[in-house]
Amino acid sequence: MVTFQSRFGPAQWLEPYTDKTLEALPSKGVKRVAILAPAFLADCVQTLEEITMGGRGTFMHAGGEKVAYIECLNDSPGSMDMIEAMVRRELSGWL
Repeated sequence: MVTFQSRFGPAQWLEPYTDKTLEALPSKGVKRVAILAPAFLADCVQTLEEITMGGRGTFMHAGGEKVAYIECLNDSPGSMDMIEAMVRRELSGWL
């Protein structure tokens, strides 16, 4: 499932909200979740604090049993290879 977690201020944001979803899942029988933040290439304070700490707390407090956070690509060799391939493809003819 896809949810959205970057809310700021009182304005309406994209839904469903990650925190509200994590809070509701245990009551629907979902006791274990794995979370991936594909919009981020690298883990940052937002992913680490809001999702791994806040999201885990919300889910567990609502009755969840286990949360797995799947790390972003960060500076792994595979990540760097992917970025290099994309840059080379997009700049083909320029270099």
